[in-house]
Amino acid sequence: MKTVEEIYQELLAAFAERAGWTPGDDCDLSVRLYAAAAQLQALAIQADWVLDQSFPQTASGTYLDNHAELRGLARAPAGKASGTLRFSAPSAPAADLTVEAGTICMTAAGTRFTTVQSAVLPAGKLSVEAPAAAVEAGSSGNAVAGTVTLLGAYPAGITAVTNPAAFAGGCDDEDDESLRRRILESYRRLPNGANAAWYEQTAMSHSGAATARAIGRARGIGTVDVYVATAAGQPDAALLSAIQSDLAQKREIAVDVQVKAPTLSPVNISAEISLKEGAEFAAAETAIRAALGELFTGKLLGQPVSMAGLNSLIYGIEGVSNCHLLAPAADFAGGDTILPTLGTLTVTQMEEA
Repeated sequence: MKTVEEIYQELLAAFAERAGWTPGDDCDLSVRLYAAAAQLQALAIQADWVLDQSFPQTASGTYLDNHAELRGLARAPAGKASGTLRFSAPSAPAADLTVEAGTICMTAAGTRFTTVQSAVLPAGKLSVEAPAAAVEAGSSGNAVAGTVTLLGAYPAGITAVTNPAAFAGGCDDEDDESLRRRILESYRRLPNGANAAWYEQTAMSHSGAATARAIGRARGIGTVDVYVATAAGQPDAALLSAIQSDLAQKREIAVDVQVKAPTLSPVNISAEISLKEGAEFAAAETAIRAALGELFTGKLLGQPVSMAGLNSLIYGIEGVSNCHLLAPAADFAGGDTILPTLGTLTVTQMEEA
């Protein structure tokens, strides 16, 4: 891209060649030529921008959405993290206690979660668990186990809350690079109404489906199995039913299509880390748990998990100066029907020599 000064000098040279004289810097004509040079550069910038938005390889934002629409795709919306909250009483109550749906709980950082259905703490019991979800969609709703400890308003008889397992599945609106990869993949694997790409793209057109894998001849000639995962992992029955109904109407003749949930395969991780000067182990451990929670989502359906990738992720956490992966002992190979999930996670600090 030429600078304004370069364009201005070219205008001066062209003028001098035709007029036989060069206007001085303080000449009114020079000012006019400089203003024209600035406008010409702005037009060149605009032309480059228009060219970028004309192709999915370089388009961004709304214009990339338009390219996606031409391929029958849409940007995946943000999703809410889901998990379980455990409500406790200081002593076993004499009568049943109810935790209503919509009960708000929070982390120390103020991330809010709400119960999605009511739960009853039976008389004589100390705790009850209720399904819950983040109030706001996005990856900020992913929370490691034991961090949701505050109640917005205490239900009668309840004095404590925690999340025994991590809240997972929260994701932000799909970014440009992820959508771009899907658009370009739709050109590389052209759906024709009968191939795996068509089944996968049709399944992923349903809201909530993060990834799909189609397997031809899964149960013999004339059969197709489509495995679907959501951002949180396992799809619910309603999503599977909706995709099954859609594919049953659109499939080619005499093909038996079944939409299935993948097999969950936990990957247990154990890592030793050393810290940079001034870094705190608790903060590093929390960051590692959060990063691995964002890695192990439904988008890993059919994907391998490499030791090198895990090492790189942990090493990249702020404050970590070294990492030694104790488990897994080998790369996780994966498979089209398998969704790797985060199993047990142990993070310890290396002993100083």
